[in-house]
Amino acid sequence: MAITLSDTDRKTLVSWARKSSSEARLVQRASLILALADGLSLNAAAAKVGMHRHSAARWRDRFLSEELNSFAQDKARSGRPKSIPADKVKAVVTLTRLTTPEDATHWSVRSMAKVTGVSPASVQRIWEDAGLKPHLIRTFKLSKDPQFDEKLVDVVGLYLNPPEKAMVLCVDEKSQIQALDRTQKGLPMKKGRCGTMTHDYKRHGTTTLFAALELVTGKVIGSCKPRHRHEEFIAFLKEIDRKTPKDLDLHLVLDNYATHKHPEVKKWLADHPRFVLHFVPTSCSWLNLVERFFGLITSKRIRRGTFDSVAELKDAIDEFIRLHNDEPKPFKWTASAEAIIEKVNRCRKIYETLH
Repeated sequence: MAITLSDTDRKTLVSWARKSSSEARLVQRASLILALADGLSLNAAAAKVGMHRHSAARWRDRFLSEELNSFAQDKARSGRPKSIPADKVKAVVTLTRLTTPEDATHWSVRSMAKVTGVSPASVQRIWEDAGLKPHLIRTFKLSKDPQFDEKLVDVVGLYLNPPEKAMVLCVDEKSQIQALDRTQKGLPMKKGRCGTMTHDYKRHGTTTLFAALELVTGKVIGSCKPRHRHEEFIAFLKEIDRKTPKDLDLHLVLDNYATHKHPEVKKWLADHPRFVLHFVPTSCSWLNLVERFFGLITSKRIRRGTFDSVAELKDAIDEFIRLHNDEPKPFKWTASAEAIIEKVNRCRKIYETLH
């Protein structure tokens, strides 16, 4: 059965056969048709491209009966029929989402397999297909602040469009940072073994880190104090006042901790009008960018640090802030207030439906 190629078809087949990114199967098919068009017999063309004669005959016939682009695609195969009925799959998904086993807080593949009568491997495949991960959980809390939308728009507006001739500072306290010392020295890391530290520790006291993250530059003004009352907060505001340019207004993003709204604080702010406070909605600490800095210092310096005194802990914190400010990197806020409000409203509807 002779094959005659148009110039366009030959050009396409040559491109498929020579293109390095083409699938090996497509290269083989294209090379087969080109060999047949060049006058080789079916047996010779099949041997040249390394294909069985029967397969070569089938692809030759498909080329003659189909469009070129269709010839390039594999036909869908029936494959092995699904061994688990759809109603059984639905039961596994429903039980996983809406129930828990009697003796646990969440399902495992084995406990679900025992209840539903399918294999653990099948449960795992069903969970993967449905995007379910019962072993994981994420914490959340929906804000009940009646001024949620107003406060959110205010703070996000500062992030996305900072005011001119002003400085935006994200302020908060990281309280009760413990100066922990291990009871024994750990072993160093080596090939095949990570570093070690003892599970128990000695407590040497605590400190509170007051921090103000500058939105535009990412620099941090930080100060460790023994407590976090309104007296310490006012002292930190005075420090911010000293360390920032006097000709700039200061917009502070804060949470709703009572210390920040103490009468003495309000009195001090009245005497310093360049300070403007913006409060995030209740239960929305994630909206304050200084929390990102607290996460960094915790993971990089505090969590695995060992300190034999509060003074040593404070020195470590001061050193971390100094090094951070040598090469500061700002945290960029990208989400719009409208997108956040829409997402929160969806969560509220789901929560109300389930509860």
